[in-house]
Amino acid sequence: MHVPDGFFDAPTSVATGLIAAGAVGVSLQRANRELRETGPALAGLTAAFVFAVQMVNFPVGAGTSGHLLGGALAAALVGPWTAVLVMSTVLLVQGLLFADGGLTALGTNVTLMGLITVLVGYFLTRVLLTVLPRRMGSVVPAATVGALVSVPVAALAFTGLYAVGGAVDIPLGKLATAMVGWHILVGIGEAVITAAVLSAVVATRPDLVYAARHLQQDLVLVDADGNTSTVSPDNPIAAKPAGRSLGVGVAVTLLVAGGLSLFASAHPDGLEFVGAKLGFDSAAEDSAVAGSPLADYGVQGIGNAQVSGALAGIIGVLVTIVVGLAIAKLASLRANKAS
Repeated sequence: MHVPDGFFDAPTSVATGLIAAGAVGVSLQRANRELRETGPALAGLTAAFVFAVQMVNFPVGAGTSGHLLGGALAAALVGPWTAVLVMSTVLLVQGLLFADGGLTALGTNVTLMGLITVLVGYFLTRVLLTVLPRRMGSVVPAATVGALVSVPVAALAFTGLYAVGGAVDIPLGKLATAMVGWHILVGIGEAVITAAVLSAVVATRPDLVYAARHLQQDLVLVDADGNTSTVSPDNPIAAKPAGRSLGVGVAVTLLVAGGLSLFASAHPDGLEFVGAKLGFDSAAEDSAVAGSPLADYGVQGIGNAQVSGALAGIIGVLVTIVVGLAIAKLASLRANKAS
């Protein structure tokens, strides 16, 4: 669902840019509590992991593919405000270095993929956690449903934006049906990936999962003098040091970006497929950075496509970690100054 330049008129692109900028600004102010619990390093790693998995397109049928959007997964791991920053980081790196998504459409992509998927996914996760048994494992089915629903909702939001400022006149009913229909299938893949990742992390380090950590039972702590204190889910303890776990996470992320991505489906994704079928793909314009040395997830000058793709993925992961960590630390500093 990376929207290219040219799909929307200038007023719509400006409006989504303002929405995206406002969302990032608010998130920078409000992510501090989440970052105190999860730490900026986990935010950087989550951004890199979403970047890596988005490189792995999976087939959804009839010559169409999809890839993880990641909003619901990021929100479950690091919290909703930090997740907006995580997704914005991923989209910024993709747009600037890899020409994936237009630059004038960056605000649109952040709004659709970095805001709507996070809000819908996390809202459904929290609602379901109020009715599911109060235990760590409940976050997996709750976030899975949130991930499944977030994708077609984002596709429907794209249709709404297109109704306001689409570049080509097409039947909106057909657009809505096609976008939502195909992205329900993509959402199933999103749900499977989200469930698999969260199941692994909850099983090994549940304290690193933001949504799961709020499901802790009240703990009564007793010091050497016999004094007691209670730690409740409303005031959770900080995550334990995660050096080794983060190291494993970085290794897995590099493996996905540098290895598994080479087996990604070559079929067009849902938006590209619908655009070709309904005829608005002709409005797409090349990104201003289409000549980037890393454009299209390959390293310019390397003739071997597999080596070029693997190296581009590894570079993308490392850059995303650095940018994500820097933005997370900036959020912490802004919040500390405000307080």
